[in-house]
Amino acid sequence: MVEEKKPEVPRESDIEASIEGQSDEKTRCPQGGSQEFPEGGFRAWSVAIGCSGILFSTFGYVNTFGVFQEYYQTHQLRHETPSAISWIGSLQSFFLFGGSLGGGPLFDRYGARVIWPAATAYIFSVMMTSLCTEYYQFLLSQGILGGISMGMTMAPAMAATGQYFNKKRGAAMGLAVAGSSLGGVVWPIALGKMLYNPSLSFGWSVRISGFIMLALIGPACAAIKARLPPRNGTFFLPEAFKNPQFLGVVGSTALMMLGMFLPFFYLPTFAVANGMGTDLASYIIAILNAASFFGRVIPGVLGDKLGRYNAFSAAALSSGILLLCMQWLNSNASIIVFSALYGFCSGAIVSGMSVVLAQVPKDPREIGTYMGMGMATVSIAALVGPPIDGAFQTHYHSFHEVATFSGVVVLAGGITCFLTKYTTGKGIFGKV
Repeated sequence: MVEEKKPEVPRESDIEASIEGQSDEKTRCPQGGSQEFPEGGFRAWSVAIGCSGILFSTFGYVNTFGVFQEYYQTHQLRHETPSAISWIGSLQSFFLFGGSLGGGPLFDRYGARVIWPAATAYIFSVMMTSLCTEYYQFLLSQGILGGISMGMTMAPAMAATGQYFNKKRGAAMGLAVAGSSLGGVVWPIALGKMLYNPSLSFGWSVRISGFIMLALIGPACAAIKARLPPRNGTFFLPEAFKNPQFLGVVGSTALMMLGMFLPFFYLPTFAVANGMGTDLASYIIAILNAASFFGRVIPGVLGDKLGRYNAFSAAALSSGILLLCMQWLNSNASIIVFSALYGFCSGAIVSGMSVVLAQVPKDPREIGTYMGMGMATVSIAALVGPPIDGAFQTHYHSFHEVATFSGVVVLAGGITCFLTKYTTGKGIFGKV
């Protein structure tokens, strides 16, 4: 009787070698032949573009809070301190990342249909913000509801993009995240024009923004599709917090987030305090985000070639140095140049965070959960960073101290990320 041979199970090292040996057009994920990374094609790029549209309307809108900060300080919330007002934006940023804690695992388990309820709730939050007049109302509608619904919408879109790309993941996610930069260019200009237009009220300015978002988010959500079957097992993956690589990425990103939002929130106020007109100051955030568009695409492409950790670390180190220089800006030209340079460098932080987090799990069906847990942890830093900046500015009546603080913590994040490369097994100076 001839004994039937059992199929040979490939070793993990063989699988990794086969992945590296694939062409750029098609690479395999660790689960084998039925789950290949397309690395392109109509479906893959439509998911990336759909993700870009979602981030245009969500993350891009958050990037414009500096316009709201300046407007609230002189209108509805003029009796509140800058630090108190910044809590609205910091809560929005906190829940944008924190909402990923639910959105990421839900996508891994139930697919792309989880985006639709979250997107509906986000449009509702924008419309409710248009009716606000009191501080607590802005806090609830724009800060809490807006932030949670953004995160629940954004995380599935980014996780879906990661399922279609491996070798080109940096470029694809850079393109997707660049949508937030494009939104950060359009929304400050549009809102600046509408909010200070005598023929338009605050309510209608925000409602018009909401209708534009509705027209963009609908097709974008329809384009997002999960490529892999749902992940079974526990909702969260707590073993991730025993992974040194995951802890290093999350810790370094948290340090970056603690300091990097200073220009996004306070650069218009800083510019006005240094003699810039309010009309020109309203364009500063748009300039910053315009440069951020290139910062989210170009370093992503370079990261695929030179190492994603290398690109992420370089972005943080250059951003930290620029923040330290911010306190010495004293002319319109220097502020405009700073906003462009900082936009490019900080843009690479935002896109690099997503790419590096997606690189940690070995199973691509866990990308959403890993990204959700990582972004939720990082959200704590995004929550406390802007109010700390506002408290510094209120106490010292100057931006010297807060610029130093922000620059140092972002530099610390870049150094920590560089050292985290050691946990990947390829050494600190390896291309990871």
